[in-house]
Amino acid sequence: MAAISQHDYGLLFLNLINILPLSTMLSKPTFFAFIIVAFEALFILQQWRHPFFHFLLLSYFFFAIKTYFLKSKQPRPVYLVDFSCYKPPSKCKVPFSSFIHHASMIEAFDTESVEFMAKTLVSSGLSQETYLPPALHCIPPKTHHRESINEAQMVLFPVMDELLSKTKLSPHDIDILIVNCSGFCPSPSLSSIIINKYSMKSDTKSYNLSGMGCSAGTIGVDLAQNLLKTHENKTAIVLSTEILSTGWYSGHEKPKLILNCVFRMGGAGILLSNKKQAENTSKYKLIHSLRTQRAYDDTAYYAVYREEDSRGILGVTFNKDLLQAVSETLRSHITLLGSQILPFTEQFFHVISILRKKLIDKSAEIYNPSFKTVVQHFCLPSSGKPLIREVAKGLNLNGRNIEPALMTLHRFGNQSSSSWWYELGYMEGKWRVKKGDKIWVLGLGTGIKCCSLVLECLRPIVEDDKKSPWSCCIQQYPIQ
Repeated sequence: MAAISQHDYGLLFLNLINILPLSTMLSKPTFFAFIIVAFEALFILQQWRHPFFHFLLLSYFFFAIKTYFLKSKQPRPVYLVDFSCYKPPSKCKVPFSSFIHHASMIEAFDTESVEFMAKTLVSSGLSQETYLPPALHCIPPKTHHRESINEAQMVLFPVMDELLSKTKLSPHDIDILIVNCSGFCPSPSLSSIIINKYSMKSDTKSYNLSGMGCSAGTIGVDLAQNLLKTHENKTAIVLSTEILSTGWYSGHEKPKLILNCVFRMGGAGILLSNKKQAENTSKYKLIHSLRTQRAYDDTAYYAVYREEDSRGILGVTFNKDLLQAVSETLRSHITLLGSQILPFTEQFFHVISILRKKLIDKSAEIYNPSFKTVVQHFCLPSSGKPLIREVAKGLNLNGRNIEPALMTLHRFGNQSSSSWWYELGYMEGKWRVKKGDKIWVLGLGTGIKCCSLVLECLRPIVEDDKKSPWSCCIQQYPIQ
């Protein structure tokens, strides 16, 4: 067969270019095969019989097919589109004087119990403007099931409404719903209450997390991420709160009275998606998550424990071994997280310092790797000033790094599983989050269990969110 002319070769090449738009109509493997056949026909017409050309063509084909299937097996990235935080009404504010006055009028508390709660409030790091639900403003407090349901609706419905409004979504757009609340687990569940209220579609996958403590908010996001990795083109909402009316303790045991003093109203809604278009509209991308737990260890398991006191009154006990159990849990968790996200140099210096201490100089200090080399912002557990400062000490964090946690504790109190999103809202309100910044969200809860999320900011966060709980007071912070 004679070789085709230069003119015919040009026509053939132009025709080949013209069929490239077929890539939008054919699957990629089919299109790759079509291109291979076209070029093979060209080689034959040009009498290029040398094996090298055919080997090169087939190599490209197999490489393209392998790359395509490897990419197709990887789950799509999970994006944190937006979040919302609940701001309770002003009528729910509870100044210290009001709290102590009401407590002294409750027959269940003796003088020693009231004095203990007064001292705890003063040293707690809370301000005079934190909130308690209406049921706990009554004398005596109302802790009935109906009051807990009312509190759940009071918090979760506005959070859901705001999140849907900010993201311009319909309840029918939600494919996955996760609601977490540690101490209150009604039947039907809280997730069912949300589905009923918003008339969600019948195939919405719903989950209800309880008994997970303060870490439930980050665990809920971790669960949503795992679900989105196995379900393509879906949208998930995580709602986090703690119902205080069901956890109120009316007894005399001091370790159980702490919960009355530091836990306050709060709730957050987080929207996540793995849809392709979410990359252009989302605030953050979830780039890493890690969970560890020490429930197998009795010291950690009983560090925070819900039980009845000697009079049969139910309450949550904060044992004296709590900080020790937290330190041990964080040590193992942070070591594992560091091995996965820290740069090689930080890990290298850490290992060398350990070897030096064991083999050369036992008095030498072990190098503590700096997470600030990869993370710019930190959302820490806001369970109390001692815990915040203990975590900061272990991570070598400065005052600016722990400012969001301390200010959230001051303004809103310990809001359990939703606190981290108030901290992130604080940083956004201060315009500190820049495109490309990494945020480490560290959740810590009963068990003891720990869950970390690492987020990457996808765009500058400079919008003025009038609905943010910080919008009316952000200029007053930070305070000493």
